[in-house]
Amino acid sequence: MFAQPDYFLFTGAANCTSPCITVPTTPPTSTFAWNHGGIQPEIATIWLGLVGPGVSTGGQDDSTWSDHTDVRPTMLSLLGLQDSYIHDGRVLTEAVDKNVQPVRLRGHAQTLGEFANIYKQINAPFGQLGMDSLKVSTAALKSGDSTNDAVYVALANKIASWTNQRDAIAQEMKAMLDGAAFNDQVFDEVRGRQLVNQAQTLLEEVSSCAANSTSCAQ
Repeated sequence: MFAQPDYFLFTGAANCTSPCITVPTTPPTSTFAWNHGGIQPEIATIWLGLVGPGVSTGGQDDSTWSDHTDVRPTMLSLLGLQDSYIHDGRVLTEAVDKNVQPVRLRGHAQTLGEFANIYKQINAPFGQLGMDSLKVSTAALKSGDSTNDAVYVALANKIASWTNQRDAIAQEMKAMLDGAAFNDQVFDEVRGRQLVNQAQTLLEEVSSCAANSTSCAQ
């Protein structure tokens, strides 16, 4: 079922006496339903259940930040399978018993945790970088008029530069995570720390611009 992008679909009455499509209102009405295309918490946040041999029995975990791309590598790791695909996600070692975690990822709990977390924050659609750059992009779109696009151009150039930086950092980070998980490659903690610092610097720059886009554009 498809709808116009600004419409929400929901289950109507069995006898069709009530509608099953509404246009969003501000604030949202109680008929609001989940759909793709927005950044609302109702859309961006969902639970993931993992159960089976090798899965930790830690109960509910509200602290691990993950997204859809982490499901496949976690499943492959638990099943002892691999392929030639370099995952955008990573093995959720927090949810896997230590004795069945990828060998090259064991013993790096502190560094790996910070490394994996900041990787998600710069690479995942709903990560900090994505959300902050969305604010900057919105400010850029709102700033222009028919006679002066200077602010828009300045902010658009910054976003392009951040994208190039992000791509370079994320590419190396995901290669390290995937290589250690599936190709028996040593996880280099020194290089990992350097990449964490680079990613943190990038996040801070984008966050600062999002907080004051007018000053950032000058």
